Amino acid sequence: MIVITAPTGNIGSQLVDKLLAADAPVRVVVRDPTRLSPEVRGRVECVQGSHGDPDVVDAAFEGADAVFWLVPSDPRAASVEASYVDFTRPASDAFKRHQVGRVVGISALGRGFTDNAGLVTASLAMSDLIVSTGVNYRELIMPSFMDNLLRQVASIKDQGTIFWTLSGDRKLPMCATRDIADVAARLLLDATWTGNGSVPVLGPEDLSFNDVAEIVSDVLGKPVRYQQIPGETLKAQLIDLGTSDAMAQGMLDMMVAKEQGLDNAEPRTPEATTPTTLREWCEQVLKPAVLG
Repeated sequence: MIVITAPTGNIGSQLVDKLLAADAPVRVVVRDPTRLSPEVRGRVECVQGSHGDPDVVDAAFEGADAVFWLVPSDPRAASVEASYVDFTRPASDAFKRHQVGRVVGISALGRGFTDNAGLVTASLAMSDLIVSTGVNYRELIMPSFMDNLLRQVASIKDQGTIFWTLSGDRKLPMCATRDIADVAARLLLDATWTGNGSVPVLGPEDLSFNDVAEIVSDVLGKPVRYQQIPGETLKAQLIDLGTSDAMAQGMLDMMVAKEQGLDNAEPRTPEATTPTTLREWCEQVLKPAVLG
């Protein structure tokens, strides 16, 4: 039995589809089962509730051979540690109690970076907590997602502008969530690996936001430019949307660290290079969203 947390999210929903296509037995932990498609609901076991709840993970992990672990965004958390590490403590206890065979988790690039990197630092601490249980564990260490551009559909459509805090010429890895789901599915379906380690998922190439704007412009057939905004402006915008000060600061700290090279330390290897290009993703995902 393979247990999937966050099965209605961008990564989890694609992962569930891939596992079902492989005829794997799947159990999902989901707050609202009606958010699953009828086809998926008819083929998976559902444990309803939050995977931060001790009773929920106790039920979900019974008899589990493997677990996909993804901490959901909690913009109102009191601290980044509470959002990642404290949320994961009940699951870590349940991994041991139920002798779960393997866990695949979503974490972030940045091991070896000594300064505070906000959300990334907390994410890596979460992985360290899981490793401390003795469970066989692979952390998928992630750069930024191409799919994050969907948050900018309105500004791309109405203003022809992509806004973010990074320098326009800072080249960074960027990956598509479909490729993350592919890597996770492969690990979850493979019962032969043991121990713990990191698996980078870097996408096919490093891109700057100036590069991104050029590709988006070409795909959409209209000019789109990149505009850097101050980090404090981003933090203020997040707080205006209801994000706690601690989580907004965690985002800002992460972006400062990325500007300082957080995502560039991991060497690019053939194994870490996933196939979906930004141009392909824009053609297939962003363009329909903007035109729609």
